[in-house]
Amino acid sequence: MKILDKYIARQFFSTYVFAAISFTVLFILANLIEEIGTFIDRELSVEKVILYYLRMVPETILLISPISTLLASLYVTGRMSGGSELSAMKAAGVSMKQFLIPFAAVALLITFLNIINAGWLYPETAVEKHRFEAEYFNRKFETVSGDKNLHILESRNRILSIGALDPEKETGYNISLETFDGPELVSRIDAKKITYNKTLDRWLFHETSTRIFKEKEVLFRENSGKDTLKLSMTGSSLKELGIQPDEMDIVQHFRYIEEKQKAGFSNLGRVIVKFHSKMALPFASLIIILIGVPLSAQKKRSGLALEFGISLFIGFSYLAIQRTVAIAGYRSLIDPVLAAWLPNLLFLLIGVLIYKTANK
Repeated sequence: MKILDKYIARQFFSTYVFAAISFTVLFILANLIEEIGTFIDRELSVEKVILYYLRMVPETILLISPISTLLASLYVTGRMSGGSELSAMKAAGVSMKQFLIPFAAVALLITFLNIINAGWLYPETAVEKHRFEAEYFNRKFETVSGDKNLHILESRNRILSIGALDPEKETGYNISLETFDGPELVSRIDAKKITYNKTLDRWLFHETSTRIFKEKEVLFRENSGKDTLKLSMTGSSLKELGIQPDEMDIVQHFRYIEEKQKAGFSNLGRVIVKFHSKMALPFASLIIILIGVPLSAQKKRSGLALEFGISLFIGFSYLAIQRTVAIAGYRSLIDPVLAAWLPNLLFLLIGVLIYKTANK
């Protein structure tokens, strides 16, 4: 890397780190001011509060990273433009493309770190963070499956329906298991609940009523005890239905989607959007420099307040679009994969247009 590239990269990275730390502290302070009454009412120790906010750091850094990247690129480029450094570079034959290289190199590093954060670090901290919020803030979180009316293609010819679910106890309630021979219903088992027996590696169907359908008759049997059946899913599979997408690392998330799609699960839009967002959001930091660097390079001088305002406006616009489109993806109004990546595609298009304008 050339001396000039190293100089720009160092300035950009140090400014990004400062901005990321500053935004993180501001977000945490704002949340602390909002929730301090709850902490006092619950008589929580200082240690518990500190641990809660430490667990909030990975998520906060992930969310504010595009804003921090944009602010850093605007500030560094604006300062070089105001100090005539950018003019001297242009006079020496440095093109906008060459000028972007050190910014892109640092942005790639930031993207890589954010992928690690989104894929592994944040899910690890989210588990305890959500547990804390559920206990002390009485917050409820939607699981990957919801908590009722599940319909699972348990095997090629069997459909398992669960009326209500208790994932922690690996128990389902108001059960029906239908077996088909082609399009024809062969049998149906209704049960009050099912539980998993690890020793037997079998499912226990409690208080069952069984119907076997033949050509001209229906055989009916009731059992007030337990019927033991072998299903393709295990107790851990049922427990996974109670997990939240944010709590799965990226490998677990991928495997979960793959397994559930093969098993015939429906309503996976939210899970798919969340999975692709774990990749899309980190890449926003790379895309955003196409807006920040050319935009600031067109100005002769700009104050920090203006750079800060532009960063907040564009950064929060990105987050607002992301949240709005994600909800559409959750509800399958648009393709879930497209919902996760659409904000990046829109800002990439804007960045390319700004870059071409500045490069003329």
